[in-house]
Amino acid sequence: MADRRQFEFFLLRYVPNAVKEEFVNIGLVMTESGGDGGGFAEVHFTADWRRARCLDPNIDVEMLEALGREMERRLKDVQQRALLLHEMMDSYSNTLQLSPIRQCIAENPAEELKDLAQKLVEMPTIWSSSKEIQPKKVGRKWIHAGMSEAFVTAGVWEFLVKDFPASTYTNPEDDFVLDFAYPVGDELKIFHAVSLAAVGPETRMFPLRVAKIAPGMRERKVLPSFTAVVEDQFDEGDKAVKTVLAFLEDEKIRVARLREMPMIAEAARRELRA
Repeated sequence: MADRRQFEFFLLRYVPNAVKEEFVNIGLVMTESGGDGGGFAEVHFTADWRRARCLDPNIDVEMLEALGREMERRLKDVQQRALLLHEMMDSYSNTLQLSPIRQCIAENPAEELKDLAQKLVEMPTIWSSSKEIQPKKVGRKWIHAGMSEAFVTAGVWEFLVKDFPASTYTNPEDDFVLDFAYPVGDELKIFHAVSLAAVGPETRMFPLRVAKIAPGMRERKVLPSFTAVVEDQFDEGDKAVKTVLAFLEDEKIRVARLREMPMIAEAARRELRA
């Protein structure tokens, strides 16, 4: 088994209007902590500028893409790397800003970078046979991306259990995984993305999964607390939605809308003392 190593990462944010304080993540830089400065260092720059164009139709994409290529080149040069990172921390304060630095633990940094970028930079998109459609703002992937960004922003990403296997408390053949969890004393707080705007088999099965998982946890003296994170908007009058909500209530699963995630993540930061 490969050794798990510690890395640092931060997001590159495009901020066309500092007064409005609106931004879109366009890149992610990940470097290896400690050592002689010659460890892993890579940048992921988006190739999909639609979200940025929603904020600024006049965005200079060519300039930003050139900047991405320059960053990639300099990060590969050990002698240039430290200078580049210093320049970024010291100078990026207007249109392009940096998020706070976060830490993560990984065996395969390239895969971790790809995973983080997919969750925090590249928002899910749907396609049709005839034309490209705007980024999809419903569904599990969209919700999961929003949850990830909230936890990263709050500084608790490295403290979370991610892709938590249900098989620990059910049976070895169970391949179901829960999105995020963290312990607080004897309690295990669990958060899972559940779509109510696009109700399908995955949504209907979630409360039934919890009904199987929770007893196994209690048998092992773990007190589970489940939260289903759903879209901000969905048809509350839809019969399928009403049925799912009733099952969630039966299993004592809290329902939180995606807009509540900053508060949830901040509560996690306090509880984890991050």
